[in-house]
Amino acid sequence: MAHAVSATALPGTLELAPIPFNKIVPWAILFGLLASLALFFVAAYPGSAALPAGSELHEWFHDGRHLLGFPCH
Repeated sequence: MAHAVSATALPGTLELAPIPFNKIVPWAILFGLLASLALFFVAAYPGSAALPAGSELHEWFHDGRHLLGFPCH
């Protein structure tokens, strides 16, 4: 049995099927919400009001605010 090889495909290469749009949308929404949540915590997070004083997590958010140009003090 002979296998047909297309003129544009190289031997041993795989052709990738396109991903249907309806399978991408839920993941895009999920990652968009997670990115928005991360931006909220960096941009509007009150810091010491919600975390124990001296927490390293507060320092990470504080540095992230400076990195993104948000005023924080």
